[in-house]
Amino acid sequence: MQLLLLGFAAAVVWKLYQLTRSPHDTPLRSVTLCLVCAALSYPLAMPGGASGVDTVAGHGAAKLLQNVLLLLTVYFLMCFYLYSADGQTGRRRARTEAIVVTVVAVSITVAAVTVPHRVFAGSFSTADMTVPQIAFFYGGAGLYLMYALGMAGRWTRRYARMSRRPHSTGLWMAAVGLDAMAVACAVRAVIVVIRWTGRTVPQPLMAGVAVLLMVSILLFVAGITYSGARARFTSTRLWLRHWRDHRRLTPLWRLLSEAYPENVLRPASPAARDRWRARGVHRRYHRRIVECRDGLVDISPYLVDEDDDGTLLDLDSAELAGRLREAVARIGQGGPAPRRAVPLAMALGSDRQSDVRQLIAVSDALRPAA
Repeated sequence: MQLLLLGFAAAVVWKLYQLTRSPHDTPLRSVTLCLVCAALSYPLAMPGGASGVDTVAGHGAAKLLQNVLLLLTVYFLMCFYLYSADGQTGRRRARTEAIVVTVVAVSITVAAVTVPHRVFAGSFSTADMTVPQIAFFYGGAGLYLMYALGMAGRWTRRYARMSRRPHSTGLWMAAVGLDAMAVACAVRAVIVVIRWTGRTVPQPLMAGVAVLLMVSILLFVAGITYSGARARFTSTRLWLRHWRDHRRLTPLWRLLSEAYPENVLRPASPAARDRWRARGVHRRYHRRIVECRDGLVDISPYLVDEDDDGTLLDLDSAELAGRLREAVARIGQGGPAPRRAVPLAMALGSDRQSDVRQLIAVSDALRPAA
């Protein structure tokens, strides 16, 4: 139960965050409302939450409110797909589905309020299904849930076939979860019919359906948050790598900025917003790379021996680090540049990442001396 609650909370927070960045995104708003309704219905299914609502609003109010929220959950889920498809056609279909869910919600509400409170007490497994209103309450809600979940599962499978990883992986997880929920609702509808006729249903079957519902809900929540969570995980790994590389470049950057302080880049403007953005890890990382490369270009004339007339300086990291220390000392003594700038060989490759690896290797070679 706690795992389910954590899953709901994480999904709601993530979608609310996305909605704040795209407030006019209708499909996103629909899926966010879907998760909010599902999250609100969950505490009403717990004994503590149900008793609290029943104390304030009357006996049975929690159960009725929970089922109405579940109907709204699947309705907004359908709206997500309808708004994601055709604009006008999807909006007309969404209005039609709104009428259907309203009729179902009003019908089960009438069925609930027309029976005594003592008859309406209990859960699905203990309710007296021989009472027509009770059977209609559970059966009507269950059939609508089965219909809406089945349609959503079919649309999710269609989108999963059209998508690529990692989005398709999350969509397939969500589709399996939706189909499993639809199957569970169908089994519950059959159970309602059996119990309405006065027969009994084995308790293991009832427990199995409850477990299937819980697992399918978890799988659905995991599916709709999979791509976003994976993207966040990837961005976090990139952030950590840039933070680590930025720190590893400190010895080289400090040595070069001591010799050429004018190469240290400043924020574009003194505004607080620009200063705050300039302190971001990614900006500092890329800025430090540029500053180190500019410093190496400026100091390169001091790295070449006087009798060396080559046009390309090809040194390993340790030797280059040693020459850098000597060059900074010469610059500190006021010695003029002996020649023009000399390009440095890229021993680890010619792409940007190889450039960064070479800078880090030189910086690591400088660290013991530092």
